[in-house]
Amino acid sequence: MKKIVNLCLLTSMFLPVFVLAGEPGTALKADTLRAEPFADAKSVGSLTKNDAVDIVNKKGAWLQVKSKKSTGWVRLLSVKRGGATQSNQVGGLASVASGRAGTGKVVSTTGIRGLNAEELKAAQFNESEMKKLESYELSSSEGKKFASSGGLSTASIAYLKGAQ
Repeated sequence: MKKIVNLCLLTSMFLPVFVLAGEPGTALKADTLRAEPFADAKSVGSLTKNDAVDIVNKKGAWLQVKSKKSTGWVRLLSVKRGGATQSNQVGGLASVASGRAGTGKVVSTTGIRGLNAEELKAAQFNESEMKKLESYELSSSEGKKFASSGGLSTASIAYLKGAQ
């Protein structure tokens, strides 16, 4: 359990501070535009599949976009960066849905998708978020109690031998 918390701490230790000033994008599917970057936020409009948008800002797994009709927040995976072309529209949704985007077909995670080298260099330590993550840490006994309540049991698995 501690390893999972440590991984979360590592991946969110540096929160990027950047604005995507008018980067073009395309809606991969119909979706609701929200007033704030939260699933339960008030609806301020909608996108239809293939709508052209300008990406204004990014916060977590949300993008603030401006369409011809309105401006609002939409989930990161609902928008493909760059302009739409006939060739990239068909494979775009399948690539995003599988997590296999790009020429190398490498699986990426939402927390990393879209960050470039400059954005990572501009990242800043956020002590309050670190403390928040640390507050979710459980003891070994609490973890075992939780697993037991879900019907899970301990299983010993041998370590894999290193690649030769």
